[in-house]
Amino acid sequence: MGAIEDVYEELDADVPFEEFEAAVEQKVDDMGGLADEETAAMLIAHELRDEEVNSVADIEPGMDDVKFLAKVMKVGEVRTFERDGEDDDGHVLNVEVADESGRVTISLWDQVAVDAKENLQTGDVLRIMGRPKEGFSGLEVAVDKVEPDEDAEVDVEAIEQYRVEDLTMGASDVDLLGVVLDTDTVRTFDRDDGSEGKVSNLTLGDETGRVRVTMWDEMADRVEELTAGQTVEVVDGYVRERDGDLELHVGSRGAVEEVDADVEYVPETTDIANLELEDVVDVAGGVIETSEKRTFDRDDGSQGQVRNVRIKDDTGEIRVALWGDKADRDIDLADKVVFTDVEIQDGWQDDLEASAGWRSSVTVLEDADGSSAGAGGGSADRDAGQGGLDSFDSGGSDTESPSGGGGAAAATAETASEEATDDTGGVVEFTGTVVQAGDPVVLDDGTQTRSVKTSANLRLGEEVTVRGVEEDGTIDADDVF
Repeated sequence: MGAIEDVYEELDADVPFEEFEAAVEQKVDDMGGLADEETAAMLIAHELRDEEVNSVADIEPGMDDVKFLAKVMKVGEVRTFERDGEDDDGHVLNVEVADESGRVTISLWDQVAVDAKENLQTGDVLRIMGRPKEGFSGLEVAVDKVEPDEDAEVDVEAIEQYRVEDLTMGASDVDLLGVVLDTDTVRTFDRDDGSEGKVSNLTLGDETGRVRVTMWDEMADRVEELTAGQTVEVVDGYVRERDGDLELHVGSRGAVEEVDADVEYVPETTDIANLELEDVVDVAGGVIETSEKRTFDRDDGSQGQVRNVRIKDDTGEIRVALWGDKADRDIDLADKVVFTDVEIQDGWQDDLEASAGWRSSVTVLEDADGSSAGAGGGSADRDAGQGGLDSFDSGGSDTESPSGGGGAAAATAETASEEATDDTGGVVEFTGTVVQAGDPVVLDDGTQTRSVKTSANLRLGEEVTVRGVEEDGTIDADDVF
């Protein structure tokens, strides 16, 4: 047995011997006599031993050349660039491919890129060999060799327009329609090279779920032009993971555009009575109590802020702590509000408390006047349509009982005010702002004032709810919260 046969036997490759022998002979010719048949055979064997991964999910940066089978999800546009010191322009084409385990972008270069743009179709199955690396939008494979395989099958559906439930780690060139649920402010940061970067976030929802969208640098300012309730399309986004959750990112190649389309998002909320410590859930209800924003100093010397609101649904009530920028949300008594991704924690006096942090979103579905409202800051935002959000019912419409649920918080405040005008000596509940401190305290809810006897130390401007027996227009408060 000759040297070529010996190397081929040890290789145990899925390639016919005739092809291996021809490749060895070509390698000898290419090297101009610098390698004999045995050396050339070993070089070819090394190339054929390139790492064949079982799935896209197995591909990692730093691997040597990998080989895998995947289906074409989306073909991008050929981009032309100038090479340093060369007259000819270069060309590159990004193609998103996927198998059952995930998605990855492959990059094709020069004439291969031009030919692929003309011939590749969504749904084609490819055999790919290339080098994994960290690209502009994350992991990508720079292709050394690619060829179609008409006989192979990859059980994954090609997607032109994504929904939230279709997002997978590594997906790029993502186009997604959604309704804006919440927006954050633009934040700046320093890069390692000394330049300043910008980032902002918004939350989008559709009929299949919701996703946090992160916008970078020049795209970050876009968040200031959007309000809750608007329908937008994310163009050319890419999917990353943060703290176990998928996020959709938008850089300089992408866009977030307002569109005239109907997108429905209906949150799946948990009844307040069913909340348990350390749950991360969505809750909703009518606002029955609000407090002023408070600032505090963190251990690192920076300043934070927090504001508390209390909501009620048909099953109970809970205080929600709004941290950071969420403390600036325009939330009033009797508003119907949805809080997503809040963490249930130990609260004051051993009560449970919901904490709305950076991952949470805050959406005002309906304000105290009964009009639909957005999650953004000002009154202008609150005129925005909800794109399906206004179909949410946070727990019924029993407006006859002051203990009615989250969807009936407006009725709670109205009923309390009606009871407060009853001088029969019954127990009433009244929510208002302290406009006079001392004895008696005077509360104002915007339409009425009530005198209150209480030993609680209340401050001017503080919003509180009192409960007790009313006689001659004065409430003798047993409870102040």
